[in-house]
Amino acid sequence: MTKKLFLQAIVKFISGLFLFGLLLFVPAGTVKYPNGWLLIAVLFVPMFAAGIIMTFKNPDLLKKRLNAKEEEKEQKAVVAFSGMMFLAAFVTAGLNFRFQWFLLPRWAVIIGTAVFLLAYAMYAEVLRENAYLSRTVEIQENQKVIDTGLYGVVRHPMYSATLFLFLSMGIILGSPISFAVLFLYIPIIAKRMKNEEKVLEEGLDGYREYKKKVKYKVIPFVW
Repeated sequence: MTKKLFLQAIVKFISGLFLFGLLLFVPAGTVKYPNGWLLIAVLFVPMFAAGIIMTFKNPDLLKKRLNAKEEEKEQKAVVAFSGMMFLAAFVTAGLNFRFQWFLLPRWAVIIGTAVFLLAYAMYAEVLRENAYLSRTVEIQENQKVIDTGLYGVVRHPMYSATLFLFLSMGIILGSPISFAVLFLYIPIIAKRMKNEEKVLEEGLDGYREYKKKVKYKVIPFVW
C-alpha cells in the first residue's frame, strides 16, 4: 500500500459522498430526507469497509477500481450516458420527495433495501473471485479467463449485481420515477457488454470457448 493510493481512495470517497448528497438533498430542499440518508448509509458504509479491506489485502485491485478512465471510444459514451442517468434519477428522487408526487410505501423501501444489500454481497463476491476486475474495458497483463463460481453461471456477474443495485436505488429513495429512470441501465450495459466482449474475444485467450460454455450474460435463462 502506498500513501498516494490511500489518499486517492479517501479523496474519491469523500468527493462521491459530497456529490451524492448534493444531488439528493438540494432538489429535496432539505436534509430531512430519510430515504436519502438510508441510501447513503447502505451504499457508502459497505463501500468504505470494502475500500479498507482492499487497501490492506489487495491494493492492486483497489488501484484498478479507482481508475475510471476509459480508452475505448464506445465505453466513453457509455460512461457519459450512465452519468446522465444517475443525475436524472437522483434529482427526480429529491424533487419527488420535496413535492410529494408519488411516494412508495415503507414495505417497498424495506424490500428494496434488502435487494440492494444482497446485490452488494454479490458484488463483493465478484471482486473476490476476479482479481482482474477493472472499472475500464481492457486486457490486463497475464489475464486469464475466470470460469468458476459466479462466472460459471453468467459471463458478467458484476453487471448482474449492479443491475439489481441500481434498480433498487430508486425503491430505497421511495421514488417510482427514479426507479423508471434507472431502467435505462439495461440498454446502457447491453451496449457496454457488446463492446467489452468484442475486446475480450480479440485479446483474451480462451474467451471464445468460455462464451460457448456459459451461454447467459447477466441473468440465467433470461439474458
